Amino acid sequence: HKFLFKEVFYRRCWLPSQAVVRAMSSSGGAPSPYTTLAISHPAESITHVELHRPEKRNAMNRAFWSEMVDCFNEIAGDPECRVVVVSGAGKIFTAGIDLMDMASDILQPEGDDTARISWNLRQIITKYQETFSVIEKCPKPVVVAVHGACVGGGVDLITACDIRLCTQDAWFQVKEVDIGLAADVGTLQRLPKVIGSRSLVNELALTARKMYADEAKSSGLVSRVFADKEAMMAGALEMAGEIAGRSPVAVQGTKINLVYSRDHSVAEGLNYMATWNMSMLQTQDVMKSAQAAMEKKSPKTIAFSKL
Repeated sequence: HKFLFKEVFYRRCWLPSQAVVRAMSSSGGAPSPYTTLAISHPAESITHVELHRPEKRNAMNRAFWSEMVDCFNEIAGDPECRVVVVSGAGKIFTAGIDLMDMASDILQPEGDDTARISWNLRQIITKYQETFSVIEKCPKPVVVAVHGACVGGGVDLITACDIRLCTQDAWFQVKEVDIGLAADVGTLQRLPKVIGSRSLVNELALTARKMYADEAKSSGLVSRVFADKEAMMAGALEMAGEIAGRSPVAVQGTKINLVYSRDHSVAEGLNYMATWNMSMLQTQDVMKSAQAAMEKKSPKTIAFSKL
């Protein structure tokens, strides 16, 4: 009876039901306060952020760039959330920047002379960069699930996420050179650290050619490819459940140190890790997890305190 209870508890709390997956795949609408994002909680400790302008192919308009910052800052401070899943509503993940809506910011920056125009344009660019940097700064792991097209700003977005999944029909395109500019909100900085081949990164960024799912998997851009969106969302939710079932002290500390180590030497990373864990090892989560392991129990059976 005890085993049966645990199995039922596990399935109810962490395994995605078909109803939940369908709800994640086709949200009923973007609730207030966001006009471009739909936020839901498909399972315990999991937050689902859906790009939600399906009629515009989830193109990134002016509102999107600020709403992403507000959304992820809120998630970062939410003790109920332990992991985030990001996906797109409608037929594709995203068509990238909404040029019609953003043209005035980019093509007609304010200022009385070159210096002032440049100053203002730099502020605009750094503001847009924060839209995706906020994902990386969020201590909660972010799993992104891509179906169909992921163009331009979509690549900037997914390279700031921690785990990338896609469908068999997904394709990726660093589109910026086709519209006369160098990608400036993260792709050129993060993609070389995601994909091992600098030559391939250069090819994608300089030619704007499409990369399809199989190549994305073999190059390391994504870690798993699914047959269709429903299967992918089920996989994303199951993976998120695995993460959410672990100690939030351990999980969030792992993400923060992985990001730090990416941008520093091994020696600097080890020093930062030692300083981090000199306090974080003094958590009850270590003893609870060790006890569960000795009793051959899953970490998901442990009631970890909120963080």
